[in-house]
Amino acid sequence: MFVCLCHAISDKKIAQLVEQEGVYDLKGLRQLTPLGSQCGKCIRQAKVLIEHTVAAKYQKAS
Repeated sequence: MFVCLCHAISDKKIAQLVEQEGVYDLKGLRQLTPLGSQCGKCIRQAKVLIEHTVAAKYQKAS
């Protein structure tokens, strides 16, 4: 599913950046992608995806 239509950033791409690059917040994601720089409608969904992916990552580690 596309989270950011303006820049074609998918939920899978966000999860990949959390897993592989250690992104844990929106600021880190925006350093690696242009997410939210056009219309901004994707920011809320991106935050939720980051939070869920980080939580899942730490549950696996436990």
